[in-house]
Amino acid sequence: MTQSSECESSDFNINKLASNYSNKKNTLEKNTSIEMDKMSQELISSIKVSKENQIDAVNNRFPCCVVWTPLPLITWFLPFIGHMGICYTNGVIRDFAGPYFVSEDRMGFGIPTRYWRLSVDKIPFVQNKRETWDRAVKEASEEYKKRMHNLFCDNCHSHVAYALNLMNYDNSSSWNMVKLCFLMFFKGSFVNFGGFMKTWLPFMLIIGTITLIVLIVTLLKIN
Repeated sequence: MTQSSECESSDFNINKLASNYSNKKNTLEKNTSIEMDKMSQELISSIKVSKENQIDAVNNRFPCCVVWTPLPLITWFLPFIGHMGICYTNGVIRDFAGPYFVSEDRMGFGIPTRYWRLSVDKIPFVQNKRETWDRAVKEASEEYKKRMHNLFCDNCHSHVAYALNLMNYDNSSSWNMVKLCFLMFFKGSFVNFGGFMKTWLPFMLIIGTITLIVLIVTLLKIN
């Protein structure tokens, strides 16, 4: 009788241990599954954001960028002056193209030849930085639809500066057209070799022509 009880007790302990092991195994598998799902979602989200942030020059998509294109005649003589726009986080361009008109997805003076990439991480004091960026670009565009275009005082550069000031980009509210002009000139990247040639070829031809004329005149005077 005692031996039988001991066997039953032993069987009970083994079953209990097996049950505990099974429960712990199921819990571990469940937690692992949850962690794997979480990691998978984070990876998918990261890939999605990375894809959204990619520049697609073929389709003129420049996420979170300031973009620039030459102005006929003006850029030929002054290569640091051109037409400027700012892009949403999805890469769509907005630019103050004329009086009471802010174009969308089509720059007023041709496709961008240069871009200056910015980062939403430099927008301070907000949780949803991408939403803040897009809202600032939209609000600036709506504001400039009410304004007369002035080449010297209130132009495409001013529109971009207004957007950056609204979002307090880089913890600054002192963005202006002069600052943006020189930052684009020194920090901007060319979209491709064609963009470089479109920007600099007219200027180089003008300088080359002037240099050639000066040389010819000098030689004629010597002779």
